[in-house]
Amino acid sequence: GSGSVVIDAATGEVLAEVGRYLGQASNNVAEYTALIEGVRRALQLDADAELYVRMDSKLVIEQMSGRWKIKHPDMAELAAVARGLLTGTPVRFEWIPRLQNARADAVANRAMDLRADFG
Repeated sequence: GSGSVVIDAATGEVLAEVGRYLGQASNNVAEYTALIEGVRRALQLDADAELYVRMDSKLVIEQMSGRWKIKHPDMAELAAVARGLLTGTPVRFEWIPRLQNARADAVANRAMDLRADFG
């Protein structure tokens, strides 16, 4: 499962939670899915938003920042989807420790428990 939490940077208010049930998939697929769904929802809420993406996936952060190459074809495809969504949107990426990502983990766990998408 994947989980995304969209938070207003100015107020700290949770604007949306998006959970996706992925069935059997790698953690990297789940992390990229969380990025895509979080970006998609943030831009639905405010098409002119400046995004600050904080994730506990070092792989996704480094690949999306352009510091690491994307070798796996499935990850390249998902990264292309994310880049497409981000075209024209100011964005910065930051890796955070997993303990600081508990909200998103809880959303992912809920999607897996429900075996359903929500948000």
